[in-house]
Amino acid sequence: MNRRILQIHPDDNAIVALTDLERNEVFELNGEFISILEPIPAKHKFCIQDMTPGDRIIMYGVTVGKAQSFISKGALLTTLNTKHDASDFKHKTAEYSWTSPDSSAFEKQTFLGYHREDGQVGTANFWLIIPLVFCENRNVEIIKEAFLEELGYAKPNPYKYLVRQLILQSQSKEAASEQFFEPFQTATTNKIFENIDGIKFLTHQGGCGGTRQDAEMLCKLLAGYIHHPNVAGATVLSLGCQHAQTAILKEKLNELNPSFQKPLLIFEQQQEGTEEQLLQKAITQTFLQLNRANAIFRKPAPLSKLKIGLECGGSDGFSGISANPVLGHVSDLITALGGSAVLSEFPELCGVEQELINRCVNLEKAEKFTQLMRAYSASAEAVGSGFDMNPSPGNIRDGLITDAIKSCGAAKKGGSSPITDVLDYGEYVKEAGLNLLCTPGNDVESTTALAGAGCNIILFSTGLGTPTGNPICPVVKVSTNNRLAERMPDLIDFNTGSIISGEKTISEMGEELLQLIIQIASGKKSTKAMDLGQDDFIPWKRGVSL
Repeated sequence: MNRRILQIHPDDNAIVALTDLERNEVFELNGEFISILEPIPAKHKFCIQDMTPGDRIIMYGVTVGKAQSFISKGALLTTLNTKHDASDFKHKTAEYSWTSPDSSAFEKQTFLGYHREDGQVGTANFWLIIPLVFCENRNVEIIKEAFLEELGYAKPNPYKYLVRQLILQSQSKEAASEQFFEPFQTATTNKIFENIDGIKFLTHQGGCGGTRQDAEMLCKLLAGYIHHPNVAGATVLSLGCQHAQTAILKEKLNELNPSFQKPLLIFEQQQEGTEEQLLQKAITQTFLQLNRANAIFRKPAPLSKLKIGLECGGSDGFSGISANPVLGHVSDLITALGGSAVLSEFPELCGVEQELINRCVNLEKAEKFTQLMRAYSASAEAVGSGFDMNPSPGNIRDGLITDAIKSCGAAKKGGSSPITDVLDYGEYVKEAGLNLLCTPGNDVESTTALAGAGCNIILFSTGLGTPTGNPICPVVKVSTNNRLAERMPDLIDFNTGSIISGEKTISEMGEELLQLIIQIASGKKSTKAMDLGQDDFIPWKRGVSL
């Protein structure tokens, strides 16, 4: 196999450059010779036939764009000569059969998790402190400042040393120099609660103003976080007069679990009196409940208890041929073992809708997916946007020049297993197997929803690098290429670059990644996002977010 260019599907007329290609280089493909007409950067595409305006550009075996102008054989595909295009979709047109991968090596393996009374198993044991409305954000931050350092959860900040050096330089009137910065690790206070992985503090800008539907959706999302298997219990701060009422939160919790038994502390400032009275009561009662949460220990659990979220961000032209297929293989292994996998980011499923519709286990699921996709697309078009505007400047610079190219690669995270359920935003995973979850393509809005749906691990592929994490769900960052893994080792947990170089196969790397997941799920390893304290949380207000 030629390791410098790649034709993903036999029908493709757009070819991926695996390395930088120079002008006048000649390659043989399917018995024909292609002369490169101009420099082709790695990750970008060139065509293998002359294209006239309106001709379809094919990748992954499907339409991903159309020519806007004449494109010569061997020329670079760009946003100037290529425009987004994708095949339409309709009702379920075929039954789907699937041969699951060999998962025998993992059938007897277990992870050490926290077993909840409702049957879920967590990969971590967190206590949540959350506001029902933005008015309480400051009180949440005050509790955070009071708890983290005293309980041993505060992370050292080496940049304090840099500031001290800058102050000394300023006082001595010496010129500032970056050479004074010497990162160091200060000793972390011993944790008071050994079996609690952390206290997580969420803040947001919702709960009032906006629409009543926004407030209800926020309560539904927060209920998913409280119900989450990685959460031992929660402290909720409410002002009292906001749209997001405590009664709505309790209603949403009851819908998820009528027998909900986790400790849940709710404090309403307008009922408690002064801020001091509110905070003293909330801190005291939370501390008492932390003792209860600390009595829970990790115990072996089958891999069928894993719920894996599938996400990508800062994608590049290698995402669809290295990291995303590896995530897809892990997804197939997890579903074969009886677990759940959740594929999100509906704007990044554009062009592969028909394949996903046909993979749905019944007409009801297929119709729900169709309706959600069409409604989302229509809402974007109604404000003068559309899925075709999804690729970011970074995506485009690294070879994802149309949304369909990006989407076809992004969909590879879902592997090839049947789709057992389709979830709207805010809904919780109920079925084993592959689930589709309606979220924006925005990284944090999507990972926020994946955690709210009950995923206890999130796999996040990236080609450009991103620090995104989640407060309650470990986010495993998977690099598409060696260069990124070498340049940003503080963000990357797993590197699939050896697929591009031909050293390893997708299945080999998928099995390696699953072994890492087991270690993280057992608390034996942490992710880079956890080490950095990257606790990103942005609820989606159901507006147009691509």
